[in-house]
Amino acid sequence: MNGQPEKKLLPLVDSVPHYGRRSAMTCRYRCGNACSHPAPNKSGNEYFGDLVTEVVANRLSRRNVLRLSVAGTVAAGFAGSLGLPAAAAAPGTSRTVASGSALTFEPVPPNTDDAVTVADGYEHAVLVRWGEPILPGAPAFDPQNQSPAAQAMQFGYNNDFIGFLRLGGDDSALLAVNHEYTNEELMFPGWTSHDDATNQQKLIAMLAHGMAIVELERSGDTGEWQLVAPKQAKKYNRRIHARTPFKLTGPAAGSDLVKTNADPKGMVVFGMLNNCAGGVTPWGTVLSGEENFDQYFIGADGVPDDDKEALERYGLDTSVRYPDDNRKWDSVDKRFDLTEEPHEANRFGYIVEIDPYDSNARPVKHTALGRFKHEGANIRLAPNDRAVAYMGDDERFDYLYKFVSSGRMRSGDSKAAREHNKTLLTSGALYVARFAYTSADEIDGSGTLPSDGAFDGTGEWILLVDGDTSHVPGMSAAEVAVHTRLAADKVGATEMDRPEDVEPHPTTGKVYAALTNNSERGTEGNPEATEVAPRNENKHGQVLELTEANNDPTSTKFTWSLPLVCGDPADESSYYAGFDKTKVSPISCPDNVAFDPAGNLWISTDGNALEKNDGFFAVPLEGDERGYVKQLLTVPVGAETCGPWITDDARTAFIAVQHPGEVDGASFDEPASTWPDGDYARPAVINVWHTEGGRIGS
Repeated sequence: MNGQPEKKLLPLVDSVPHYGRRSAMTCRYRCGNACSHPAPNKSGNEYFGDLVTEVVANRLSRRNVLRLSVAGTVAAGFAGSLGLPAAAAAPGTSRTVASGSALTFEPVPPNTDDAVTVADGYEHAVLVRWGEPILPGAPAFDPQNQSPAAQAMQFGYNNDFIGFLRLGGDDSALLAVNHEYTNEELMFPGWTSHDDATNQQKLIAMLAHGMAIVELERSGDTGEWQLVAPKQAKKYNRRIHARTPFKLTGPAAGSDLVKTNADPKGMVVFGMLNNCAGGVTPWGTVLSGEENFDQYFIGADGVPDDDKEALERYGLDTSVRYPDDNRKWDSVDKRFDLTEEPHEANRFGYIVEIDPYDSNARPVKHTALGRFKHEGANIRLAPNDRAVAYMGDDERFDYLYKFVSSGRMRSGDSKAAREHNKTLLTSGALYVARFAYTSADEIDGSGTLPSDGAFDGTGEWILLVDGDTSHVPGMSAAEVAVHTRLAADKVGATEMDRPEDVEPHPTTGKVYAALTNNSERGTEGNPEATEVAPRNENKHGQVLELTEANNDPTSTKFTWSLPLVCGDPADESSYYAGFDKTKVSPISCPDNVAFDPAGNLWISTDGNALEKNDGFFAVPLEGDERGYVKQLLTVPVGAETCGPWITDDARTAFIAVQHPGEVDGASFDEPASTWPDGDYARPAVINVWHTEGGRIGS
């Protein structure tokens, strides 16, 4: 960009290799330089896909259409009990597909501008930035005078997942936003290194993690929303951070694997870390996934030998005390030193559930949904009213999971029904996916389409644990819940290309997963390409479409296909559901997915390997335009597009612009991006709307 400072590598970064278009700064802070270390999965699982299988089409039954409608009624009933309209529809609940899914906007061309660029006919505005006051009494943000007390009352850093929930009519709502991680170089004037960081700076960073819940109001009769000032906001505004107490539930709660000196009962954990994507449940709570938690701990070399295998499977280096990508939080909180608390790391890596309508409700970590590097979790109700959550483990060669609740969702607007529904994720059956292929012998790693014209096949969900009963030989239910990766290794799950956001379609029930990339696929010592991961050295990723047998999410059988194999449309290895590739927008590294009321799939990207800025894309899933990808917007230099949410009236899209200016050599004092205010880079949430009041996309 014009005026960009000469790139300078920062301390502890220059010696670490990184991959793709991501900067070394991104690799360090996002995932603790995961790509510079061998993939933690060393299982060498054999592929079930050696069999040639018949793909069976599944149709949406009238019964399940009714079931999805009933779920929406339940959500509306809950909101009615508070005197509110329905909460924002969760995947698989109350959204109704509008007629005509065509996307009528002119796509934004790829670019490298230090700006948010939206398609003609649309406007955007910053809704809330890092550091803005959200609690009464919070000071105005001053980067030169930051403090832990102030950050605990201000909007956190690196906003990711966004959940939108209606509140008190069409013109009032809540927004729940994850704060995944921090870039200290970009936060603190005069920053040098983590070795020189003050304890106050470390505490500020800890408190900049977590989640913010804020109240919004509509700006007139438009698609624009604005933040309600803290003094005028009702009782809902809230900050959750690395020191907030959480309740543990599920088979691991109270087990020896999660007990510490500070918590000898193994029932209370302080904080959530590296929370990436999430979801909104049909009963009006927010789910959030803890992802790359391994990078916050030191002292893995000093844990008992019996604990080291499990720590290594989650990416912790057991050979050194201080990994060179560590934040050194142990100086302000000894629990981050595993020689002091060997089980503290076992208390992170879960799906968190938070009640945004009750600021006094303690958030919970659900061990029944397994422990891994969760991108997020999204719920679909089954015909028998059980809640089914879909989840991805965002690591090279890791797995796709689902959870089926033991209990059934209760309808109605009573407090008792809602409190019951908030227990649905405490017990149930956890499964991991194993894939089979129709054309396994034709996959050579080049991305060439098989002779049957599709990347597709069948698969099965393998049961790991059901309630307090383990189905993995040699492991207890608590061990499966805490060491879920090891359990999935044992049963032969299929190694994937970084499964990130996984969401069911709101009406068809088909499940869509963003498989971001895997540059190690097919390299020496690593698994070769398969039909579900058809390219070696996969820089651009793909999107998976999964259909449960009989369209019942509790089924243990499914069929699947890849509607998108991302990359340059001119590259023969890319595939856009058979659509004319000369017309599509190039897309690379799909990260999060969402749906609009017309049934279109929306995709945000992270780490565009086509040397352009990341963006927000839409693609129809049905009809003649299936595969016609179009880009609605791009984000600034160094930023990632994430957390997308399109409102149930399709008048607004909310986008999290994460880590603008995350470029090697950049700092607060010498920024690579000055978005959004022209001085220094600040992560922020924007909203986008149609200038003439139309629906997003059409």
